[in-house]
Order: sequence, then structure tokens, then C-alpha cells
Amino acid sequence: MSEGPKVLKLKDMIDYQEGSIVSKTIIDRETGTVTLFAFDEGQGLSEHTAPYDAMVYAIEGDVEITISGKPYHLKEGDMIVMPANEPHALKALSRFKMLLVMVRG
Repeated sequence: MSEGPKVLKLKDMIDYQEGSIVSKTIIDRETGTVTLFAFDEGQGLSEHTAPYDAMVYAIEGDVEITISGKPYHLKEGDMIVMPANEPHALKALSRFKMLLVMVRG
């Protein structure tokens, strides 16, 4: 028998690993994904593009996200939408956790 829905704390669902980026997929559907990430300080993602809009929600820490060459500083509680097909990159300014929601529809 299935457990059914339960209330969880995003911050507690993923742990940091020294010198690494950790990810945990929560939802993976044809129409989109929801993924948790934990970045150790100084870790990041190099510039890339995605064919879909993606929303980043900062759960903990500080990050600099660059979209089409313009930097944005996010801290706990902030969110930003990265438009489809625009180059973006990410660098954790401290240990940083985020929720990434990608919409494919």
C-alpha cells in the first residue's frame, strides 16, 4: 500500500558534499522536472542553454546566476526564471541549496 502524500522540508531533503554538487530528482515527467541541488561553496555550473524555461528557487545560501551575460544575486527565499534558449551559468557564493523547476510544455 502506498504511503501517500507527506509534508517535507526541502532544506532537509538533500545534504552537502565537500567540493561537490549533489542533485536529487523529486519529479521527472515528460512535461517537466523538479530537482533539488546542493552546491558546496565555489561550485557551479558552466554556461549552457536549455530549450525550456526553468525556475530557480533559493532554499539556502547565496548564489550568482548569470543569464545572457547579466549577473543576478539570489539568497534564501529568492527565485528567478531562466528563459529558454538564453545562456546561463551559476556559481555558489556560499554553500547553496536550490530547487530547479523545468517546464517542458
